[in-house]
Amino acid sequence: MFDKHAFMRSILTERGRKAVPIMAIPGAELLGAKPQDVFRDGELQFRCIKALSEAAPVAAQVTFMDLSIEAEAFGSKIAFSGHENPDVVEVLLSDTSAIQALQEPKVGTKRTAEALRCARLCAENLERPTFGGMIGPYSLAGRLADMTEMMLLAASEPDLAHELLSKTTSFLKEYAKAIKDAGVAGIMVAEPAAGLLSPEMCQEFSAKYMEEIVKAVQDDSFMVILHNCGQVEKQVNTLLATGADALHVGNAVDICDILPQVPEHILLLGNLDPVNVLKNMTADQVYAKTLRLLEKTASYKNYILSSGCDLPPAVPMKNIQAFLNALKTYNKNQEPGGRP
Repeated sequence: MFDKHAFMRSILTERGRKAVPIMAIPGAELLGAKPQDVFRDGELQFRCIKALSEAAPVAAQVTFMDLSIEAEAFGSKIAFSGHENPDVVEVLLSDTSAIQALQEPKVGTKRTAEALRCARLCAENLERPTFGGMIGPYSLAGRLADMTEMMLLAASEPDLAHELLSKTTSFLKEYAKAIKDAGVAGIMVAEPAAGLLSPEMCQEFSAKYMEEIVKAVQDDSFMVILHNCGQVEKQVNTLLATGADALHVGNAVDICDILPQVPEHILLLGNLDPVNVLKNMTADQVYAKTLRLLEKTASYKNYILSSGCDLPPAVPMKNIQAFLNALKTYNKNQEPGGRP
């Protein structure tokens, strides 16, 4: 069984750094699998993650960050692409009556079953910890009702916004419990849409609902990591109020603006640009950027090296290796006799 406290203690006390990037789709490219097939097949997802874990070993894996799964379970129409993640293509909730009539689906509906299959296979077959992925309550509401409309509801019809959020949260609590029952080490909950809110609105329409999810599943053997890739410099206290074990931030922020706001016992992951750095730069540039990020965060023991968000398709494996080689260099320099 995964020991959350031992894992967190190793981060806080060991001399070297660890890496937990959000990457799964490069594993599909290793297998030559098509994205439209991968995102429909939990066993194939596992095989992709297994192949990637062997080619690029990290401290923990994260399953596919497919933020269309939960909306599809509610009834949203999804488009599959040969080159990108699936996406919601039509607004499901177009008016007040549709929100009021919305029914919570059962966990295991549609592709939630495949995500759970992947989580279970990872837990049973991989040596390193695996974190399942799922969307957050406010971001799911935005996918169901449209992001702009959700912001308008929060501002002008808060009761209706809360009615929708109570439904998304109820479903996500059950989904998180099912991911936990699959045997993985924890979940990474992606709540990017909340990054568009003021700190006060983030607390009211995202954080308090996230706190419900955290309390429903978090324990000594199950971690909860909250991901928000927005400009969260002023939201850190709100994100911490969810009770999550760790925060994951994107490249929209300077991580050195975030780290001083995070207590030493809370882990912070991030935030190398997945597109402009990991995908588009040369391997030498990725190495230099990664090493620089490690050096500038050196005084923070609670920092874990990661990408700013999930890696897109077509990230070269040589760039992933450069990312990991920079980590090896940094850690070697921290050893007795290494370069300070």
